[in-house]
Amino acid sequence: MKIVKRMALALGLMLVGIAVVAPIGPLPGFFIGGDPKPAPETWPDTAGIDEITLRVPGTLPRSVIIWLIEYDNDLYIVGRSSSTWVNMIGDASPVEMRLGDDTYSLEAVLMRSGWQPMMKAYVDKYEPDYPEIVAGFPAVSEAAGEISVFQLVRDTDS
Repeated sequence: MKIVKRMALALGLMLVGIAVVAPIGPLPGFFIGGDPKPAPETWPDTAGIDEITLRVPGTLPRSVIIWLIEYDNDLYIVGRSSSTWVNMIGDASPVEMRLGDDTYSLEAVLMRSGWQPMMKAYVDKYEPDYPEIVAGFPAVSEAAGEISVFQLVRDTDS
C-alpha cells in the first residue's frame, strides 16, 4: 500500500511539474519552445489558426495559449483586462509568440483607441467554432475596460 501511495504522489508531482512549466489548455506555463525566427514582413494567412502560445516576460514569465486574429495584415490578441498576462503586458511589453513550430520576438502594444474593429473580427472568427465561449464575451459596444486588445508589432531589435 505504501508503494502505491508513493507512486501516486510521484505521478501527481510530475503532472503538477509539467503543468507549471508548459502551458496546457487554460493553464499557463513558463516555456514556449519552437525555433526562433525573425518576424516576416507579411504574416502567412492565420484564418485557419485558432491558437498560439504567447510568452510574457517577468520575474516569473508566463506562457499562455490564446486566440489570434489577423486584421489588415497585422496580428492582434485579446484578453480580459483583469487577467494576469494582460496586466503583465500593461501598455506595451516584449513578448514571444509561437506560431506553428516557429517563435517570433514581438512587442504587444495595447490599443487605447480604434480597437473595436479588431474585437469584432475576433468575435467573427471564433463564434462559429466556439459559440459557447464567445457568448460569454461582452458586446463590442460594452467591452471597454473589460477587454484589452493588443497589436503584435515586429520587434525592431531582432
